[in-house]
Amino acid sequence: MLHRLWRGWRSVAVVSIGALALTACASADGQGSGDSANAGGAYAIGYVGDRAGEGDPVDGGVVTYGSYGFPATLDPTKTLMAGSTGGTELAAIYDTLVRYDFEKSQYVPQLAAGLESSDDGQTWTVTLRDGARFSDGTPVDSAAVKWSLDRYVAAKRDVAQVWTNSVAGVETPDAKTVVIRLQRPWTDFPVLLAAGPGVIVAPSSEASGSFTPIGAGPFTVTRFAPNEVLELAPRADYVGGKPRLAGLRFVPTANAQGMFESIRSGELNAGYLYRNTEVIDSAIDAGLEGYRDLQGLGAIGMINQREGRPGADVRVRRAIALGIDPEALNQRVNGGKGPAGSAMFPEGSKWHNEDVQGVTYDPDQARELLSQAKADGYNGKLTYVAINEEASRQGALAAQAALNSIGFDVEVAYANSVTDLTRRVYVDRDFDIARSGASLIDAAPLLRLYGSLGSTSSNNAAGYNSPEMDALLVKLQTAGSDDAKQTAIDDIQKLAEETVPYAVWAPTAVYTAWTPKLHGANVSIDNVVLFDEAWMER
Repeated sequence: MLHRLWRGWRSVAVVSIGALALTACASADGQGSGDSANAGGAYAIGYVGDRAGEGDPVDGGVVTYGSYGFPATLDPTKTLMAGSTGGTELAAIYDTLVRYDFEKSQYVPQLAAGLESSDDGQTWTVTLRDGARFSDGTPVDSAAVKWSLDRYVAAKRDVAQVWTNSVAGVETPDAKTVVIRLQRPWTDFPVLLAAGPGVIVAPSSEASGSFTPIGAGPFTVTRFAPNEVLELAPRADYVGGKPRLAGLRFVPTANAQGMFESIRSGELNAGYLYRNTEVIDSAIDAGLEGYRDLQGLGAIGMINQREGRPGADVRVRRAIALGIDPEALNQRVNGGKGPAGSAMFPEGSKWHNEDVQGVTYDPDQARELLSQAKADGYNGKLTYVAINEEASRQGALAAQAALNSIGFDVEVAYANSVTDLTRRVYVDRDFDIARSGASLIDAAPLLRLYGSLGSTSSNNAAGYNSPEMDALLVKLQTAGSDDAKQTAIDDIQKLAEETVPYAVWAPTAVYTAWTPKLHGANVSIDNVVLFDEAWMER
C-alpha cells in the first residue's frame, strides 16, 4: 500500500505532518514569525513579515539578489546546493523536485507532481508533471530524472554520500514514474529531493563535451560572468507557468552590512545576510522582510584525530574543547555581535534540549587532562590552520591564546586562499585544529550530522570514527516520529560530549532578506529562495 503525500500542482492539499514532520520552527505553534530576534533568549526561526496580505500579483520588475557565496560554476555537481553558496541561483535555473514549506512543515510539489511512500517508508514513487520540459525543449521524463540523479551521485559531492548510503536502487517503470527503493526505512527521505539530488539537469547539458546550464526551472541563463553577475530571464514554457518577474540578477556582495545598506538604498532587492546578528536585527527593525534561521554547528574547531596526531588522544581533544570559551571567541571575532555556545542544537532550534549542552568551558579541567597526556609523552604542540584574512586571524589568535594559557604550545599556520586551506585540511589532512562549520539544517539534521560525524563521510576530514556514533546516525535516520528523532539527537550529542569529534563554538545566524515590495518568494531547505511565484510591486 502506498501513502500519498501530495499530488498535483501547488493548489493540492498536503496531508498532515505525520511521519514527515520536519520543521525549523522554535515556536510552540510550529512557525515562529514574531518580530523579535530574541524571544526569551532564543533566536526565533521563521518568516518575518505579513505573507497573508500581499495584495494582487502584477507582472514585471527585475529582482537583484545579493549573493553571499557567488557560484563559480552553474554545475550542481560542483556548486553546493545551499543558500550561502549558490543554491538559490541553481534552483532558479533547474528547479527542485520538491520544496519544503516551512509554514506547513511539509514537503510540497515543485517540479514533480506527486510523491508516494510505502507503508514502511522504504519505497518512494515520484510522479512527474505532464508537459514539463527543459529549457532546450526536451521532456522532463523519468529517464532524464534518473540520468540527473546518477550524475549527481557519481560526483560524490555534498549529500551524494547520504544518497549512496541510503538508496538501494532507482527504477523507471514508465516515462512519468521514478521509483526509489531505500536500504532502510527513512520517513525524511524527501529532503534529498529538495536538496542537491533533486536539482534536475538536462542530459543535453553535456552534449557538447563541456557543461551547459540546461534545466527545467522557471528561469534560463542569459549572462554569466563569474565573480561579476548572473542574469536570468523568465521561461514562458515553464511547467508552473511563466514567472511574473521580468528577470533575476545575482551579484556578489562583500558583507552583511554592505548588503543591508544596498537593499535599503534600492541597489539590491534581496540578499543573504550571514552571521552578523546586529545587522540582521537592524534589517528587521528597518522593515526588511524575509526568513530568519539559526543553524547549529555554525562554527566548530575541527580536531584532527587521525593516527599520529595529538587529537588521536581523547584527553587532548577534551582539553581543547574545555579550554576555549565560545563567548570569548565571539567577542574577538564578531565583537560580541554573534551567537555563541557549545550546544550542537542551540536555543531556538526545534531540537534544543536544555539538559544536553555539550562541553562547557572549564580551563582547570582542561589543564588536568593536558597534564595527563603530557605525562604519557605528549609535547603539547598543536598546529592551528586558518585562512589569512582578518576574521580568521582574530579567531586563530584567540584560540591560540586560550590554549597556550592552559599549557598547549600552538603554532598558527595561515593559508593564502580558501582553496589552499581546503587542500590542506581535506586533501593533505595536514592540521591539528581548523575552524570550520557544519551548518545543521533544523528541518533535516541528519544530512550535516552524517557529513561531520559519519565514519565513511568524505566531509569528515578530522577522521572521527565511532561505530557507536554510526549506529546512532542510523537510529536518527530510521526514527519515525519527532520524539524518536529527539531521543536519537540527544544520544548523538551526549556521545559527542564524551568523544569530542570537534569543539563547538557557535551556531550561525542567517536572514534571507528582501524589500517589502517583493512578494511570493518561498524559502526551502538550507535557505534556498525560490522565485517562481515571486512578484514585485510596481
